[in-house]
Amino acid sequence: MPIFLILMVIVAGAVGAFFWLKRHKRAQLLMTALPERQRRVVKQQVPLVRRLPSDLQARLDGKISLFLDQVEFLGCNGLEVTEEMRLSIAAQACLLVVNSDSWYDHLRTILIYPGAFKSRQAQRSGYVLTERETIRTGESWARGPVVLSWKHTRWGASNDHDGHNVVLHEFAHQLDDLSGHTDGIPVLSKEQSFAGWAVPFSEAYERHVQHVKHGRRTVIDAYGAEGPEEFFAVLVEAFFERPAELKHAEPAVYEQLSILFQLEPSTWG
Repeated sequence: MPIFLILMVIVAGAVGAFFWLKRHKRAQLLMTALPERQRRVVKQQVPLVRRLPSDLQARLDGKISLFLDQVEFLGCNGLEVTEEMRLSIAAQACLLVVNSDSWYDHLRTILIYPGAFKSRQAQRSGYVLTERETIRTGESWARGPVVLSWKHTRWGASNDHDGHNVVLHEFAHQLDDLSGHTDGIPVLSKEQSFAGWAVPFSEAYERHVQHVKHGRRTVIDAYGAEGPEEFFAVLVEAFFERPAELKHAEPAVYEQLSILFQLEPSTWG
């Protein structure tokens, strides 16, 4: 056999072995239960986890194990990242994918600031490009990284009924971006159609914009009026933290989110 064919066979075998090992490791991690000590930390830091049905608790453990293996957490402005921080953020992020096939495939880094942080954003109007500095509590970049304020991450997790959670918000953007565009249309489940998602979503968005314009308070955060991508992110916050109220206010949208995430949080204890 010619030497180049031998080399091709060797390379193909090595590549195949690499991907097999990667799939095997992923499968093992998804079946890995958290030590009881870490479970206690998760439930203490993220009260929402306590309401999960028992059949989802084990799935959450596996997703957290995979997340922690994949993602590096980096402290900024002198912040020392602790296990408590990693578990809290991982648990909140994994709630969004606990019962679905979606995953943060491209995410490798999470940056954590002690509190709110400065962020520069460029805005274009025609030929004019302006750059402004804003104060943020969270940021999500296409294919990562995710940037979070630990102060607001802790606050958002500790109050699991107010509909405000910066981690759920930013990771909703991460899921939204898996479609190739952060536009409020995530990768839908097999049970969904584009029209089935887009019609109730766009109608609810227009209603929300009008509510905000006229100063009406709703279960959906006013920030959702900034654009369809922000509307999706605040809907996700409400879906997990104020599910019964969202289901009452926007039943068609709630139904689509329930199908997307394969979850029914309005029934959780």
